[in-house]
Amino acid sequence: MLPKLEGYAAALLGTLEAADLSTVAGDLVALEQTVLTRGDLRGVLADTSIAGSVRGVIVRELLANKVSDTTVRLAVFAATTVPAQEVPRAIGELSQSAHHLVESGFIERSNLGLLGARKRVGGYADAILEDLATDDFATIERELFTWARTIEDNQELRRLLVDRDASIDARVAVTDQLLNGRVSAATLALARYVIVGGRPRDVVGTLDFLVDHVAEARNWRVARVHAARSLNEQDQIDLARSLSALTGGSVELQIAEEPDLLGGVLVEVGDLRLDATTRGRLSTLRDAVASGHFYESALKQND
Repeated sequence: MLPKLEGYAAALLGTLEAADLSTVAGDLVALEQTVLTRGDLRGVLADTSIAGSVRGVIVRELLANKVSDTTVRLAVFAATTVPAQEVPRAIGELSQSAHHLVESGFIERSNLGLLGARKRVGGYADAILEDLATDDFATIERELFTWARTIEDNQELRRLLVDRDASIDARVAVTDQLLNGRVSAATLALARYVIVGGRPRDVVGTLDFLVDHVAEARNWRVARVHAARSLNEQDQIDLARSLSALTGGSVELQIAEEPDLLGGVLVEVGDLRLDATTRGRLSTLRDAVASGHFYESALKQND
């Protein structure tokens, strides 16, 4: 299973009660069979020309009100993050993981290298962050950074947490003892999973990776909107809904009025920039004229 999906699944499946877990396992079996027997659906999910965010929207609409919320989240994350040609197989792997957890009580973990383990922890973080308000992200970043520096500066603590011969339970117990009640629940969950899902020798490196990961996730949760005129409430709802479908998560709008844009909106979310302003269109036309493309196009139409 893709490391990022493995971590995400661990976060969601690991918190379910037995009855809910059985329901999700059954849902995933049914979804796997549907994908296997419906060539049209399998073709859409494996179509490399369709963006991951669009595949996620398709899966969400397909499963809405038909399966549990956890199943929807797992399937949408798989469709969004896994390479297109591997999505059908990923859904089957999710089904197998859920059933293994039902039968054994344990979540399978792949033996991964450093980068793979960090991605697994990142996937776990994605699941945790989905349920949080954007305002909480800065606190989590600060707490993770402080915990990383604490480990880095304390030789005895560092020795305990990076000891490959020590059991995972023992290292998690040390983490709980030092952090429980002193940091947010989300930070504690992430610090624990750095031990469980990360590499022993990379505890500090993985924590620093998580600080950057949370900061990047926060950037994708805040859309900076530059509008030529004020947006009414319905405009804001529609824009937020469209951006959420595009990014795969809830989006908070930060709106600034800029009349010199002449018309339309300019949206910046994460590293994505969407220019639907009048000034932007005029600039594109001006560039085309300056480069001669406009005249070339006109001459071809007149031939």
